[in-house]
Amino acid sequence: MSTLEQLRSGLGRAWDQVTEGWRQIRERAGQALTQFNPIHRTGGDVESRDALVERSASRWALLAADVLENPDEVVVKMEVPGLEPGNIDIQVINDHLVIRGEKQVQRESRDGRYHMLECAYGAFERAIPLPAAVDDARANAQYRNGILRVTLPKVAGARGGRINVRID
Repeated sequence: MSTLEQLRSGLGRAWDQVTEGWRQIRERAGQALTQFNPIHRTGGDVESRDALVERSASRWALLAADVLENPDEVVVKMEVPGLEPGNIDIQVINDHLVIRGEKQVQRESRDGRYHMLECAYGAFERAIPLPAAVDDARANAQYRNGILRVTLPKVAGARGGRINVRID
C-alpha cells in the first residue's frame, strides 16, 4: 500500500470516528444542547467588562440530565455548573420539568483579557419530559457541586407549580 493510500485510509477511519461520535451526541444528548441568551442590562452608556465577556461567550452548552423513575418518585439530576441557587427557577408544566436559570460571569481578576471563551453565560431554559404524573407540591430540589437534583413524588394527577431550591 502506498503512502498516499495509507493516508487516505487513515483519514477515512478518522472521519468515520468523528461522524460516529457526532451521531451518538445527537442521539443521546441532543436534548441537552441548551441555548443561552445574554442578559441585556441597562444602567449606563458604557458596556461593562462582564457584559462584553457575556456577549462574546458561547451561546450553546450541554446541560446533561439523568431521569430515574422508581415506584414512588421521579428523580431528575441535571448538570448546571456555575449557577447561584437564587438564579434557578423550577416548575412542572404539562408533564415536563422546566428548569430556567441564569449563569452570570464570575471573574477572578479584573486585569488581563480572555483568549478563549467556551463557557456559556446568560439565561437558559430546559424542559425535561417526565415519565409519570408527579406531585410538585411535595417536590424537593437540591443544588450541590453544580448538580441540581429534583425529587418528584408520583401521583395519579398533577397540577404544576414552582419548586424551591435548597442548598446543602
